[in-house]
Amino acid sequence: MKHYLVLAMRKPNFDEAVVAPHLAFLDALRGRGLLALTGGFSDRSGGAYLLQGVDDLAQAQAIVAADPLAIHDCSELTVHEWNTR
Repeated sequence: MKHYLVLAMRKPNFDEAVVAPHLAFLDALRGRGLLALTGGFSDRSGGAYLLQGVDDLAQAQAIVAADPLAIHDCSELTVHEWNTR
């Protein structure tokens, strides 16, 4: 099974109001079986989440494009295929 690591780093224009919709988005992914792990960095610079059950990088990127953090352009989101063991 492929995993995709999503790094979400806050931009200077980060708006705390987007946190609740972002968490709801993650809950929906978890409900669909697509989210393995998620969490914020202790320094509040951003966070990461791990997608599972995704066919390829293009699908992972499409999922991430629907994240409120991406929609509101308040975080830099990067997606990496992650070779886990």
